[in-house]
Amino acid sequence: MRNIPVAEVDDLDRAVLAIGTDYPHDHLLAWHEHRRAQVLYAATGVMQVETADGSWTVPTARAVLIPPGTRHQVTMTGVSTRSLYIEPAAVPWFPARCRAVDVSPLLRALILAAVEMEPRYAEHGRDAAVAALLLHELRNLAPLPLDVPLPAEPRLRALCEAFLGAPDIHDPPARWCASLGVSERTLARLFRRHTGLNFAQWRQRACILRSLRYLAAGMPVTRVAVTLGYDNPAAYTAAFRALLGRPPSAYRSAGAVPGPP
Repeated sequence: MRNIPVAEVDDLDRAVLAIGTDYPHDHLLAWHEHRRAQVLYAATGVMQVETADGSWTVPTARAVLIPPGTRHQVTMTGVSTRSLYIEPAAVPWFPARCRAVDVSPLLRALILAAVEMEPRYAEHGRDAAVAALLLHELRNLAPLPLDVPLPAEPRLRALCEAFLGAPDIHDPPARWCASLGVSERTLARLFRRHTGLNFAQWRQRACILRSLRYLAAGMPVTRVAVTLGYDNPAAYTAAFRALLGRPPSAYRSAGAVPGPP
């Protein structure tokens, strides 16, 4: 199925529904939720998924698991998605919070094949086997550290969201303290309590994940480092590798695997 709203097929008695959707560049999919669990796969481009408690940056050929009933919004940058919508009873192991995951070549091929299936596919036969194998493969996905936790405290959250829009690795905690009217010690406690990270860790993660969008747009690593305020490309590359386990070039060269036209 391609470019149809899930609401049109949500009530079909099939455990797995697959829909491919092509979005305009820089499209915002406003706050919404689904009855089914969702596996949102980026066939092209970069997605930023936001919920009440975090922001996930999902580059090409990766996916995010979105639990049923989770309100979320998605910013699409050059994105074509392939989504699996799954009956909650079929995935009792599904995480309670969104999770970014790596996608194996086999799972990628299964997702692309599922999008080409009829929505009311036969309950026995090849398409049903694809759906069953998808459910098996989804249980073994490797999680990726592509999320930035967001605090519930309104004033701190507003500062965090503004920072995500224009991150700077040298943004001083003193500026945040002045905005909140608190000491640096109190700011440290707020970050640890609301995000599980200290300020420097949170700032670093936000910068690295923002850089995924720059890399996907073809920006050279040197310019990415300058844009984010790193002292030199080596410092940026080291921080990138420390978080994601691979150099920036691995994300620049990750090719899209689009489905059939």
